[in-house]
Amino acid sequence: MTDLLYTDVEESLRSSVRATLQRSLDDGLVARLFDEPQTDVSGIWQALAGQLGLAGLLVPESLGGLGAGPREAAVVLEELGRTVAPTPFLTSAVIATTALVTAGDEQDLPRLATGEVTAALVLPWTARSGAWAPASGTVEPVAGALGADLLLVPTAGEGGRVSLRVHGRDEVQTEAITSLDMSRPLARVTPLGGGREIASGDRAEQAVDAALGAGQALLASEQLGLAQWCLETTVEYAKTRVQFARPIGSFQAIKHRLADLYLLLVNAQATARHAAGTLAEGDPDRHIAQAVAQAFCSDAAVRAAEEALQLHGGIGMTWEHPVHTRLKRAKSDQLALGTPERHRADLARLVDLPAH
Repeated sequence: MTDLLYTDVEESLRSSVRATLQRSLDDGLVARLFDEPQTDVSGIWQALAGQLGLAGLLVPESLGGLGAGPREAAVVLEELGRTVAPTPFLTSAVIATTALVTAGDEQDLPRLATGEVTAALVLPWTARSGAWAPASGTVEPVAGALGADLLLVPTAGEGGRVSLRVHGRDEVQTEAITSLDMSRPLARVTPLGGGREIASGDRAEQAVDAALGAGQALLASEQLGLAQWCLETTVEYAKTRVQFARPIGSFQAIKHRLADLYLLLVNAQATARHAAGTLAEGDPDRHIAQAVAQAFCSDAAVRAAEEALQLHGGIGMTWEHPVHTRLKRAKSDQLALGTPERHRADLARLVDLPAH
């Protein structure tokens, strides 16, 4: 059975990530991105990659990385989800890195490990493991492409054989498109030809499937961290907001809603940890765990953000309060790497149940 508990190493990593984010990020910066999308946020990634080495967390030690695994990456994403940090960790250090590791690349991974460059997988952000098509012409929406130095493009060659190619920034055309969540902007990407092939055929398909599968499993941890922030922030607000001469947290209706949300997040935590654990162990049931995690945690994060918004009352509706940044990230994540409905259909197929 997969161990769902956090190890001492994972808790130590969490403390380091949280402390670094507290020094380099504030909610005001995230909110400003919606009005000023050109705001420079590179310092956050430089702190995480340079001070903690998170860019190379999943890169083998032989290639200059830390050689850690999905469980450690899940803890990082919980903390990034709490702050909706505008970093390329999920798109570059998890998804693109997993594709390169699976493809057997040894040229680009050492540069990714140092944080010198970032990478992105050029597929629609709604694609999911086992349900994607090679790029043909312009691809949108692509997450992590804006500012990425390396673009991994799966294309179809002769006879439909898939080729996974690495393009430099000057070998693609990227154009920003309107994004609900400006802390993870989306882009329209058009490959201009060229590129270097790093895998083809079955190996290329396996690399893309592994990358999307890792993204699905670990996105659940980001959603978990976001939801936990929503619950904790709302509980603290309910203790101090006074209405009718009493803290609103003393009213039974508020207590029930917060208790229900707590129980939802306990289940979300178990689901996210199981997905990360089975991925780390290479468990045959990891695809089931990934589908369950995305079907459950996507909706749980949106529910937590909606409850936080409503229970904060009028102040929750203001631009100045950070709860709107969590709701936007939660809703965007709900659509990323496959919707909950798609994952429920995948789950039905995986466990031999009829899909409706």
